[in-house]
Amino acid sequence: MEEIDIEGGGENGFRVRKYLPVLANDGAVHEISPIDSGSTASSASSFPDQPSNIRKINVGPGVNGSSDAKEGNAPHQQQPNGTEQESKLELFGFDSLVNILGLKRMTGEQVAPSSPRDGEDIPIIAGQPDKMGTMMGVFIPCLQSILGIIYYIRFSWIVGMAGIGGSLLLVALCGICTFLTSISLSAIATNGAMKGGGPYYLIGRALGPEVGVSIGLCFFLGNAVAGALYILGAVETFLKAVPAAGIFKGTITIAVNGTAVAQPIQSPSSHDLQIYGIVVTIILCLIVFGGVRMINRVAPAFLIPVLFSLICIFLGVILARKDHPAEGVTGLSLETLKENWSSDYKKTNSAGIPETDGSVTWDFNSLVGLFFPAVTGIMAGSNRSSSLKDTQRSIPVGTLAATLVTSAMYLVSVILFGAVASRDKLLTDRLLTATIAWPLPSLIKIGIILSTMGAALQSLTGAPSLLAAIANDDILPILNYFKTTDGSEPHAATFFTAFLCAGCVVIGNMDLITPTVTMFFLLCYAGVNLSCFLLDLLDAPSWRPRWKFHHWSLSLLGALLCIVIMFLISWSFTVISLALASLIYKYVSIKGKAGDWGDGFKSAYFQLALRSLRSLGANQVHPKNWYPIPLVLCRPWGKLPENVPCHPKLADFANCMKKKGRGMSIFVSILDGDYHECAEDAKAACKQLSTYIDYKNCEGVAEIVVAPNMSVGFRGIIQTMGLGNLKPNIVVMRYPEIWRRENLTEIPSTFVSIINDCIVASKAVVIVKGLDEWPNEYQKQYGTIDLYWIVRDGGLMLLLSQLLLTKESFESCKIQVFCIADDDADAEVLKTDVRKFLYDLRMHAEVFVITMKWDAQTDGGSPQDEALDALASAQQRIDDYLTGMKAAAERDATPLMADGKTVVVNEKQVEKFLYTTLKLNSTILKYSRMAAVVLVSLPPPPLNHPAYFYMEYMDLLLENVPRILLVRGYHRDVVTLFT
Repeated sequence: MEEIDIEGGGENGFRVRKYLPVLANDGAVHEISPIDSGSTASSASSFPDQPSNIRKINVGPGVNGSSDAKEGNAPHQQQPNGTEQESKLELFGFDSLVNILGLKRMTGEQVAPSSPRDGEDIPIIAGQPDKMGTMMGVFIPCLQSILGIIYYIRFSWIVGMAGIGGSLLLVALCGICTFLTSISLSAIATNGAMKGGGPYYLIGRALGPEVGVSIGLCFFLGNAVAGALYILGAVETFLKAVPAAGIFKGTITIAVNGTAVAQPIQSPSSHDLQIYGIVVTIILCLIVFGGVRMINRVAPAFLIPVLFSLICIFLGVILARKDHPAEGVTGLSLETLKENWSSDYKKTNSAGIPETDGSVTWDFNSLVGLFFPAVTGIMAGSNRSSSLKDTQRSIPVGTLAATLVTSAMYLVSVILFGAVASRDKLLTDRLLTATIAWPLPSLIKIGIILSTMGAALQSLTGAPSLLAAIANDDILPILNYFKTTDGSEPHAATFFTAFLCAGCVVIGNMDLITPTVTMFFLLCYAGVNLSCFLLDLLDAPSWRPRWKFHHWSLSLLGALLCIVIMFLISWSFTVISLALASLIYKYVSIKGKAGDWGDGFKSAYFQLALRSLRSLGANQVHPKNWYPIPLVLCRPWGKLPENVPCHPKLADFANCMKKKGRGMSIFVSILDGDYHECAEDAKAACKQLSTYIDYKNCEGVAEIVVAPNMSVGFRGIIQTMGLGNLKPNIVVMRYPEIWRRENLTEIPSTFVSIINDCIVASKAVVIVKGLDEWPNEYQKQYGTIDLYWIVRDGGLMLLLSQLLLTKESFESCKIQVFCIADDDADAEVLKTDVRKFLYDLRMHAEVFVITMKWDAQTDGGSPQDEALDALASAQQRIDDYLTGMKAAAERDATPLMADGKTVVVNEKQVEKFLYTTLKLNSTILKYSRMAAVVLVSLPPPPLNHPAYFYMEYMDLLLENVPRILLVRGYHRDVVTLFT
């Protein structure tokens, strides 16, 4: 990266100082700000080797002013002798970019966070040593949860009941549902930083706290019940592997397929399942109380037996022969495959053993409810969101990889199980996977026990974290008992989860538990799909997910499929689940604390308000829901044809500030005169302007205001225009490039008055220079969009660059961000922070940090000579203007007056400002001469300086730059890294 390093000479005895950031108590900051007051800075160092007609500028330590605690968070920087150094970028007011200290202010201190967790300061430095990656943090937990008890002791039974054809349809239906949900999950998870809470955090931030808490609590119950399911599976496998361990002996004698010969089938007693299940629950909870870090280290080891057991199962299927000692195992046989292709639904007892007069009737719908928990492990990775290094990369890759791998394995297993054993064997041998395994069935039983114990451990770990995350959001006061502090374990939530899990274990029947788990998980999946559907459909500027392979139609299909599966399984369970979620929703609405998380519903309300002009209230808009509402000032600063009420390119530029044309612009023109005399003219002008806006295909409204002059008219507009949150938030106007050829007293004073009014009214400002050359939608631009990000503007300049890229004319451009640093030590830290900040904002840009040293010696050359000539000309014009002011003051015996007010001119400070703009202009020309468009921070008009001086500063800053946008924010964040 090339840096500007202008070495200064000491031959004239001048001491050269390094450029340092603007300090909070720098007097120059206060004296130049149009709002804050301060004192005048004294002078210090000079710049040698300047032409004789350029006055030397002395810059010294600034006079201490009152510090601003809100805007100055940087510690005081002192020289060895104890005196503070000052920044030469004081022209831009308040805190400079390098003074943000890692950009934590913009990322951590969001606008009025209603959720306590959204207001936390979070570090944006990557590479946390205790975080997990994609493999260990997402893929393995998902794989371990999906390949659980259902596959080992229920899947072969499902194949025997539904047949190969029905089982393939069953697996495909459930696999498509989870795959679509994984896509929606990937899109939402990559739309910003993600804290603890997994899918609850995503749903809550997308659909609001009421929906998030209701679905989150149901998902918590689903995880707690799933833990009981896995524990019962492990205990059942253990009792079948070691029948002597059973306390209550029980053997069921049945007749299969109506045969006359009764066959004894060993089935564990329900009392044994209850007793052993409670013991295992207590043991696992003790492990969970040991800490999540220990679990994260131990849990991956449970996957090794799973993988080993899968290899043994597939080897056993391949090596099985017709003379296999196990009765009913035919080996891979086409004849067996044909016999098992169709379904054969039977009545069974409560343990799933076929009986002619069984109490349980099975069909395809009930099998969906039984099998679906086998594919519900896709959220295991997102539940670990707070423990991942990079959620935006790990969650999509790990979740989708686990979904595709397990779905393919299930489909292959359907065919293999259906072709290796007879239907009677499939229905009666619940441990067929162990029976056919090679070389020893005991290995499979050990693998089943360890895998189900690991899956149960995942559930008992994820459920308390989920409950603690809901409690920490402080929405429901009743959940305050489960709150946790940062870094502490959710012991209270773990104890409550263990109590629920033990209660489900007492039921002792897996087939009765699985439909409950299925409903809660499907409800959560539907919430994830609906969240992505709403966010994708609204397509707000904050919706910029890194995962691009998504569409609102896929999310809608996934949500509908979840609801259809719920009703397929059991309409009664569906109604109960929805009623429970509705009750929680109603309870949260009544008892819960209100919060604005920038959810999709709020965004939808905001868009409806933009279109219907209904008030959204006076509350400040969340950065995720922030939309630019430009107030386009149609003042041409020149002559236009009589039939053209607005500059032709202003409407094109206003469209560039909207994403896909969404939003509203307010075009304002001011008629000089008396309102009673010009009312009809104003109506005609408004109609003409509205027609022209429609002709330019720009969504917006036209307003004409009659006022004695432009300054008075604009001041009234800026105070009254808009309704509630539909007030314009950005003032857009053309830079008056022709001000020298017009009335020198009117244009500068009016222009500066407009900028000051915008600052007082907390409106952002965008000034376009080079509007005549602004491209329309058919003119393709190439090259770069260069941002000179000098002051913290809430991310407005970054957002404008992203909105430009959405237009066809700029879509081929690339963004470059140039940051001004003081010295080489600040440069690398600032570059790292800005890169990480842009990554978290899902913004693709190349970052350059330019180190500027503020002495006068240059590297020579014609461009620098031209710049110095421009500086000398501007200085001469200012001297002439100042001489005239002094002469008028002496003649009238009055203080110095300009623009109708008293001014205090510090000539050395004026020259310092001129030299600052000269340096910045040279930097822009050096790096961005061929850029498609340049964006630079707009400095505020200095206090007590004539408007004529400010115009000279701006002209020197914009010299020879063909197309540039001057941008100033309004101390509110318009971007956020949170999802």
